[in-house]
Order: sequence, then C-alpha cells, then structure tokens
Amino acid sequence: MSQLSKNIQHNILSASVLIGFFLVWEMACVALGVSDLILPKPSQIALVLWQKMPLLWPHTVQTLYTTVVGFAIGVLVGVLLGAVIGSSKLAYDVAYPLLVGFSSIPKVAVVPIFVVWFGSGTVPAILTSAVICIFPVVVNVATGLATTEPELEDVFRVLGASKLDILWNVGLPRALPYLFASLKIAITLAFVGTVLSETVAANKGIGNVMIIASGNFDVPMVFAGLFILAVLGIALYAVSAFFELRMTGWTQRKNDFSLS
Repeated sequence: MSQLSKNIQHNILSASVLIGFFLVWEMACVALGVSDLILPKPSQIALVLWQKMPLLWPHTVQTLYTTVVGFAIGVLVGVLLGAVIGSSKLAYDVAYPLLVGFSSIPKVAVVPIFVVWFGSGTVPAILTSAVICIFPVVVNVATGLATTEPELEDVFRVLGASKLDILWNVGLPRALPYLFASLKIAITLAFVGTVLSETVAANKGIGNVMIIASGNFDVPMVFAGLFILAVLGIALYAVSAFFELRMTGWTQRKNDFSLS
C-alpha cells in the first residue's frame, strides 16, 4: 500500500472519529436531558458560531495575531538560548537551573507584572504567550545539539571550520527534528498564554469573550470560544507539521520503504 493511500485512510479514520465524538456527545445530551448550563449540545454550539461569527471574528483575529506574534518571539528566543546552552557545558550548568526555576513559576503570576509594565491589552498577551512557550523550545534545541555526533564535529574541525560554522552547518540541522517536536508543544502553550492574559487584562480576544460569557452564564458561547481555540490550534499545528515534513523529511525516509 502506498504512503498516499495510507495518509488518505488515516485522514478518513480521523474524520470519522471526530464526527463520531460529536454524535455521541449530541445523543448523550439529548438522552440524559443535560442542561445547557452544564453541557450544551454540539448543535447549539454550531448555532452560536453561525449566528455570532460576525461578532466573534474580530476577537478570533486578535487572539490569532497575539498568539502568532508571541509564538514567533518565544521560538526565536528559545532557539537562541537553546543554541547557547546546548553548545557550551558551562552555559548549560549555569543557565539551565535558572531556566527550570523560571519555567516553574505559574504564568498567571507574571500577567499582573506585565500589566503594570505595559498596561492592559495586546502587549501583555504577546509577552505571556512568548514566555510560556520558550522552555520547551530551549530544552529540545539544547538536547538536539547535545546529541550531535562528535565524529561530525571532528571532521569539520579537521577541515578548519570554526565553532560557529560547526553549529550552523552541523548542530542546528541535526537539531531540527527536536525543534519541530517542541514547536508542536509550544504552539498549544502559546494559546494558553494568550487566553490566560486575555481573561485577566484585555478587552478583546476569545479569552475576553469567554470570561464575559461565563459571567453571563452563556455556556454555549463559552464552548464556542473553546471550539474556535481548538480549530486555531489544529491549524497552526498542521502548519508546523507541514514545514517539519518539508525540512526534516530525511528523518522520515523509512516510511517510503514500507512494504505494508
């Protein structure tokens, strides 16, 4: 069976499971008479999305923009820190404990600090999104650099390459699979950071919509916001997976020789 046929089958199976999940959810709510204040039916959520999308669209764009900018900043900083930590034993011993300690701080605690520094609105959301996704990128990039074969580095040294040349031509390419693995985690965390900040210190965004809807006991609207966040997360995850396939296809070559 070709790889294309396998991918089609997997996509069909994934879509079937998703549709089945929503059908079971709908039938369970109807059969058990679950109140809308507890768990709205998928059909109700779909109706809210259809009727309120003109209202929700600007908030969706705001959340997407904030998340993408914060994610980009977090990845850039994470790659730089990971490159430094992964290529130097001294930097690893000095910086890694500080990084772990900083990552252990609940990010909800830094939102008020960002608000004091920059005021409420987009900037605290971007910074929260960036901060929350730095750690997985740093760890994976540093790990990828640390697992680079010493023989490759020795060959480049014999050829007269500098440490920066070795990092650029050997270390970072070898760390790409680790980087893209971290991006799939970081993009979901970036949404968490954005929504967290929007619920605390913003007047626009899906997080703000959800907190207002929750205060008004509009549970279908809350679930509509969750659905939008899930769709955005899946879309950005798919973009990351697309670039991973294009840039690290050499790590998946074994799939091309599958006999099943």
